[in-house]
Amino acid sequence: MLNGERHRSRLLAALACAAVLLLTACGGSGGGDGGDGGPVELRYSWWGNADRAALMQQAIAIFEADHPDIKITPNFSDFAEYWQKLNTESAGGGTPDVLQMDFSYLREYGDRGLLLDLDKSENPVPVNDLLPGLQQAGVVDGQRFAVALSGNTWGLIYDPAAFQTAGVSVPERWTWEEYGAAITKVAQTSGMAGAWDYTSIMGVFEIWLRQQGKALFTEDGRIEATPADLERFWQQGVDLRAAGAFPPQDKVAQALPVTVMGADLAASTVNLDSMVTRYAGESDREFALGALPSSNPADLGIRLRPGILLSAFSGTDHPRQAAQLIDFMVNDPRVGEIFGGNRGLPASNAQRAAATPKLSATDAAVAEYEKTIAQQLTVPSALPPAGVGTADSAFLRINEEMAYGRISVQDAAAQWFSETEAALR
Repeated sequence: MLNGERHRSRLLAALACAAVLLLTACGGSGGGDGGDGGPVELRYSWWGNADRAALMQQAIAIFEADHPDIKITPNFSDFAEYWQKLNTESAGGGTPDVLQMDFSYLREYGDRGLLLDLDKSENPVPVNDLLPGLQQAGVVDGQRFAVALSGNTWGLIYDPAAFQTAGVSVPERWTWEEYGAAITKVAQTSGMAGAWDYTSIMGVFEIWLRQQGKALFTEDGRIEATPADLERFWQQGVDLRAAGAFPPQDKVAQALPVTVMGADLAASTVNLDSMVTRYAGESDREFALGALPSSNPADLGIRLRPGILLSAFSGTDHPRQAAQLIDFMVNDPRVGEIFGGNRGLPASNAQRAAATPKLSATDAAVAEYEKTIAQQLTVPSALPPAGVGTADSAFLRINEEMAYGRISVQDAAAQWFSETEAALR
């Protein structure tokens, strides 16, 4: 589900969302309606940084040149601020016409009636060129509330030099027990921990369950896993931490906002494959991608996950134009050429092909890694239930308490189940 490096931002977003959850949006979107001969105005909100904003302006300029009857008013924020602002806007009836959507919040916003069914708009957004595992992303109970803009999946990101120094090779397939033994050996010889604590990430717990033929949540939004499942998973982390395979939690906290890998505190991590680009930007080390450990080598338990999705406001005054903008941003090869891998690898084949020449070395490595496991990425990701953001943040927070030795595995599992069951009601 969510990568661990963004959990703290998601916690802020989840709190902001909870504050307005009972409020409903009213009214329509702002902007001109073209009735006086002027262009229609679409408000377009997204999260990102200044580099992405400059690329976005290039894409918007092309769209406006192709559609002189439409003017785009862009607005961007960092991830946490984006959700705080969006919840305030939606509570007051000021939801943007087109907005970036995160997979973890899709059901929540759809259930609140804030999102347009893009299959029923005057111009349905085509999804036939999207990768198979992403074509149904954004569909909630038969309604297409979003379309995937990019996609990623999970992988093992590691420092080949550190593993080589320890005399440890990374095979094409290995079990969690074999990985645990490997990172313990790396920690004993490399001068850094063998791995970042993968048991702190709820998404990895979900993968671990799936490898055993189980699921974390049911289709109707209940917890399917048992406390015993979580205790077994978290006990792995307790044992590996005791063996010195994970970095001390106080050092992890001191490194923020730099990641564990970027701060050179660990030789490997299990995370979303696209995170390798961030790690490479923070560290002078070289990183590689490998397949996840698995309890079932024939099934890695991974899915192609939508990285960013685009939605339209259900109350927009301009649904046709909003769908045109989404179609352009998702499918037009010129957009893929502009962004490269800045927003993750594109979801559509046309954009992915156009982006390839502009991919950085790390993004190219991600693309190559996903090719090697393509047969594992055809099944769509299950839509997370409303409230999963709160559950995800609780998973990290409670795991940190265990890392500091403040709570037992049994009490930690009981606390997570209690908080998550309350969040999912």
